Amino acid sequence: MQRRDLLSRFSLGCLGCLALRQASALEAPTIWLASPYQGNESLTDYWVSEKYDGIRGYWDGQQLLSRSGKVLNPPAWFVQGWPSTPFEGELWAGLGQFEQAASVIQQKQAPDNEWHALRFMVFDAPTSAQPFSERIALYQGLVKQIGKPWVQAVAQNQIQLHAELKTLLQKTVLKGGEGLVLHRGNSMYQSGRNGEVLKVKQHEDAEAKVVRHEAGQGKNTGSTGALWVETPQGLRFKLGTGLSDAQRQNPPAVGQWVTYRFRGLTDKGLPRFGSFVRIRPAIDR
Repeated sequence: MQRRDLLSRFSLGCLGCLALRQASALEAPTIWLASPYQGNESLTDYWVSEKYDGIRGYWDGQQLLSRSGKVLNPPAWFVQGWPSTPFEGELWAGLGQFEQAASVIQQKQAPDNEWHALRFMVFDAPTSAQPFSERIALYQGLVKQIGKPWVQAVAQNQIQLHAELKTLLQKTVLKGGEGLVLHRGNSMYQSGRNGEVLKVKQHEDAEAKVVRHEAGQGKNTGSTGALWVETPQGLRFKLGTGLSDAQRQNPPAVGQWVTYRFRGLTDKGLPRFGSFVRIRPAIDR
């Protein structure tokens, strides 16, 4: 009896180890990332939509993942009835509510009322072997099939002139939006950053890791004057503007990733007029 019990425990332990290995081996979804709009593209080739300022989400047919492959923890009702067909979008809490969305996503079990404040703005069907113009109808059909008010299909339109695009961008930003997205209609789904998907914003932005805090001077004496950060390419520079008084007293920790805004690059490849925007949620990296 004792030998049987030991074998049983050993078997259960092995199964537990296997499950742990499988969970830790979960890979990041192969998603597209938008490149900056240059202003010389042929707009007739692209669809345009609003860029929602939230947390990227990827439904793999069974579970909801972040762009880095981390398993998110929505309540069962939030994903009830979602199909086995993968789709992706943005977990969005509304205009100017990025921090609220990030707070909900990073909690292991956020209260239902906080999840009720989120919408999943669906904008692609990544596993379909069709060009984007046809994938639009596919993801819109999936959203209709789900039939829940918190799952919405991102509207796609076409614009002919760059002046029209600029006007639409201004209207979007004035109402509190982040910007626009251009998606080439005949493009197949491609992972990584490429020219098939473009982000149209009034300022460029990117991410970097905090490596050091620089002490403040003058009115910032006794607090943080600037953040020294490092890009994924290994370039280091400092962000001295954009931090609130509260953030200077309690700055992003060394090792955290932040989003910064800039206007073009110097001859050395460093961002011009870099300005801190916010901390990038750990769940999104």
